[in-house]
Amino acid sequence: MDPAGHKFFTVIDYVIFALLLVASMAIGLYYAFTGGRQSTTQEFLFADRSMKCLPLSLSLMATFQSAVAIIGTPAEVYANGTQYWFIGCSYILGLLIPAHVFIPLFYRLHLTSVYQYLELRFCKAVRICGTVTFIFQMVIYMGVGIYTPALALNAVTGFHLWGAVLATGLVCTLYTALGGLKAVIWTDVFQTVVMFTGQLAVIIVGVHQAGGLSDTWVKIRDSGHLSGIDLNPDPTVRHTFWTLGVGGVFLMLSLYGVNQAQVQRYLSSRTEKEAIMSCYMVFPCLQVALMLSCLMGLVMYACYGNNSPLTQQYITSKDQMVLYFVMDMLQNFPGLPGLFVACLFSASLSTISSAFNSLATVTMVDLIKPHYSMTEARATLLSKLLALSYGIICLGMAYVMHLMNTSVLQAALSIFGMVGGPLLGLFCLGIFFPCANSIGAVTGLAAGLILAFWVGIGGFLSRMPSAVQVLPLNSTNTIPAISENISITAMPAIIDAASRPVGLNGLYSLSYMWYSALNSSTVVLIGLIISFVTGPTKRENAPFIRA
Repeated sequence: MDPAGHKFFTVIDYVIFALLLVASMAIGLYYAFTGGRQSTTQEFLFADRSMKCLPLSLSLMATFQSAVAIIGTPAEVYANGTQYWFIGCSYILGLLIPAHVFIPLFYRLHLTSVYQYLELRFCKAVRICGTVTFIFQMVIYMGVGIYTPALALNAVTGFHLWGAVLATGLVCTLYTALGGLKAVIWTDVFQTVVMFTGQLAVIIVGVHQAGGLSDTWVKIRDSGHLSGIDLNPDPTVRHTFWTLGVGGVFLMLSLYGVNQAQVQRYLSSRTEKEAIMSCYMVFPCLQVALMLSCLMGLVMYACYGNNSPLTQQYITSKDQMVLYFVMDMLQNFPGLPGLFVACLFSASLSTISSAFNSLATVTMVDLIKPHYSMTEARATLLSKLLALSYGIICLGMAYVMHLMNTSVLQAALSIFGMVGGPLLGLFCLGIFFPCANSIGAVTGLAAGLILAFWVGIGGFLSRMPSAVQVLPLNSTNTIPAISENISITAMPAIIDAASRPVGLNGLYSLSYMWYSALNSSTVVLIGLIISFVTGPTKRENAPFIRA
């Protein structure tokens, strides 16, 4: 590898990457010109409620298996070992609760937008607050989701930055706007296969380059990268069993319980039973995705050891680690780098297309339809234009990310996680507490969002050092794992009680995995207090509490 760290694509790599975009576009065109031709909002936004559980489960998994995760998880495991793998424990309750609480309720109410429930339970003002919060969350993440992999690809391979952004952004916008939810789901299925194939290919070749299975195992075992269960109860330690296995449950609930992109898929299934079954089937899909990402990180360590490309200055950011590894190890296998890049951008496409579709749905159903009457044909056309508009906004947000420095990119990723917790708390307040009223709901949501941004942004600013600091393994950091500074030397996490942060610094040092739990609990607690102060709702006057 040359000192600059650049390796360039071959013609075969470009062809494979182009085939991904062409195939995704073809699926969108197929559903645009077959069947009902997306002529009704029911077909465009909900696939005529005709989807089966297998494609739904793959789509549910792909929606938040973003390119940022594919880049970040292996880098996290390479740097800090397999402790992060324990997040898989949170998938159990994180999917069981939506399957038996949220899905039956939303499905039986025949909702179009999940935020309709907030108006049925509370009032229109609460519904609008929830909708606007969700739009803010997804618009920010769209830009990050499409720009981050393109930036890493550009830094490592010299691949044209805006060529990658525009190609993926425009293709995604077109097949989403033309083919509707059915096209989004089936492209997710195709892109999931590409994701798994690309990761598996990299792992197999990486093991071969490291000397075979036995040598790879010995290197990993002797390095101490195979982490045991860390039962440290300290909430400021970034990754322990409790932060991942318990805090992760709240994160999963915010994604798979009340997020419009996921709920919209549940509501597109043929029956409630199939919707619940699709949620069950997400569990093995997520476990496979997590396993492949973690194994890739271990194989990277078996190949490089402590001689990280970052310390060798071949790359400038840990976000470039995975792509550097792919280009370095697969350079003698024409087509495989292109396959992995197709894998990476498949994750990006699946996330962004889901965002477009869900944003078009909530904007149409929650903000436009209640105020303007229109024909079905006009409503369908407007939904398509909204999807197209959000695609353009996505490209604009990517440019905004380009103008910002890395630290702001990391803050943007944190904002996505911070907003989900308050929304989860708002729905839990309505579903589990009959006494909660509208004033409590709005006040609780506001309090949850204020605390989320205070702790998240305040913590981020408080950790901006005046000098470079070397952090021990598993040291406290509230930015998500994908945004951690890589610590090359694995060290045991030793928490000295005397050096623990106190006061506001202690709050700012909270592990990012507790964000959803803290923020959702704040919404519920403040919502209940205000509800009792202003006059609680009587149970018989609180409709649609539970299914």
